[in-house]
Amino acid sequence: MRRPRSAKDRTGSVHDVPRGDADPLQALAEELLALGRAGGLDAVGIAPGTPFERARAAIEDRKAAGLHAGMAFTFKNPARSTDPGRAVRDARAVVVGARCYAAADPPVTSRWPGRVARYAWADHYAPLREALGALAGHLRGRGWRAVAFADDNSLVDREAAWLAGLGWYGKNANLLLPGRGSWFVLGGVVTDAPLPVSRRPVDDGCGRCRRCLDACPTGAIVAPGVVDARRCLAWLVQAPGTFPHEHRVALGDRIYGCDDCQEVCPPNRGVHSGHPTPTLTATVDLVELLELTDDELLGRHGRWYLAGRDPDQIRRNALVALGNTGDGDAPEIQAALCRYLAHPDARLRAHAVWAADRLGRRDLLTPVLEDSAPEVRDELGRLRAVP
Repeated sequence: MRRPRSAKDRTGSVHDVPRGDADPLQALAEELLALGRAGGLDAVGIAPGTPFERARAAIEDRKAAGLHAGMAFTFKNPARSTDPGRAVRDARAVVVGARCYAAADPPVTSRWPGRVARYAWADHYAPLREALGALAGHLRGRGWRAVAFADDNSLVDREAAWLAGLGWYGKNANLLLPGRGSWFVLGGVVTDAPLPVSRRPVDDGCGRCRRCLDACPTGAIVAPGVVDARRCLAWLVQAPGTFPHEHRVALGDRIYGCDDCQEVCPPNRGVHSGHPTPTLTATVDLVELLELTDDELLGRHGRWYLAGRDPDQIRRNALVALGNTGDGDAPEIQAALCRYLAHPDARLRAHAVWAADRLGRRDLLTPVLEDSAPEVRDELGRLRAVP
């Protein structure tokens, strides 16, 4: 067997190139695709490492229109989040991976369940990162630079996946894989290896279907592929501050995320992950959650995104969900309301006022009638305006 020879690229890095191979980069690309599939990725592709000009223009336009609602993520620095070269100098390619997280609904065992979005039922990013790390390691072992990314906002993963030919943008702005839908977490590896692009972008597969637009509980999908974060429940449960009054009823029993636009999507029907099923947290008991200490709450749900790592973020959501789904006559609900009407955090007291009123328990509001906190005064003022 012949030993590989060495070659230097224009950056001075040394790479192993198999002697006699007519297209060593194609061979390396095929190795990476196979390694990704062996590592548990359901789809793997290669996108060019050039800046994502199309994505940057869309992000800039939506940011200027206020549709990002102050969201940071890839909106914070569009020039960075759409340029693979910011992650790896002289980036030439992005190896993109998708891992399915679809799973059957586990049984609901709590009396007062708060719903969690499917992607957050378990940590699906850990195995994704492991697989991507193996790809990056393989590239570095060949002498190329390589940096893996997943759910870290360093690059617009959906655009990378689209450019790699993994799927198309649905009207709900999610990436849909042909025949397999959108129940996927995405990530990739930026490299200076000039790998060949795997395939051209996938043609639109939505056609005239608009079920996601019609199913959105707040009308957040304002045009095909355009989401107004100011209305999107998936963002509002993460956004800091007071939960918007106009969307509280629409929140229903949700405490983290929203899957409605994916649940009604035809390509998502009957899709199930072939991966081993971890312990799934599809619902959380609202009363129990509201009894947890900060450390206990973060210990159980700390991998969720919480603005400022503030556990009161989830408590706020739970109070709204409790107001939508609880029974004001149940002793445990009454106890939870009374506890939060006396909570030291004014924001939580204000949401407890809303929940108590929603459940027909204005009689519990006596302790806060003289509350001087602006949030509580505003909530009480709203109640007086609507007898």
